Amino acid sequence: QLGIPTLQDDGLIFLWVTGRAMELGRECLKLWGYERVDEIIWVKTNQLQRIIRTGRTGHWLNHGKEHCLVGMKGSPANLNRGLDCDVIVAEVRATSHKPDEIYGIIERLSPGTRKIELFGRPHNVQPNWITLGNQVEGVRLVDPELIEAFRKRYPDGNCMTPSKT
Repeated sequence: QLGIPTLQDDGLIFLWVTGRAMELGRECLKLWGYERVDEIIWVKTNQLQRIIRTGRTGHWLNHGKEHCLVGMKGSPANLNRGLDCDVIVAEVRATSHKPDEIYGIIERLSPGTRKIELFGRPHNVQPNWITLGNQVEGVRLVDPELIEAFRKRYPDGNCMTPSKT
């Protein structure tokens, strides 16, 4: 019921999944109209930059990595392919806190495009991105088109209750 297929006609999607949810993630991409074109692996390290070996999720083995599936829909323009590596080696932080390096990869791959992060938290908020999540307070828009569309849809500024339009 999220309406993911209606977010864009041409573009990229980045979907974080753990090992057990890999097939479900791929099915979701297909259901939403995306073709999986690549995958980024996050190798999780501790403060000493050693690979995490214990205490992580995993049914059969302890998971020292997460996968970010990259899907493409339509024919997005101005993609800068081949600039970044498909492996991020970064320290584990708070629960669900993904590595900051992912934002740079996305920005370099698809510069000057609109970006939205679903289920974001305060630490996810990035300049020129739309971050939606039940832990993100308030609305901060910069893009004039988005401001106009937001004001039209939510004249009172309250987007937390269903719109009557």
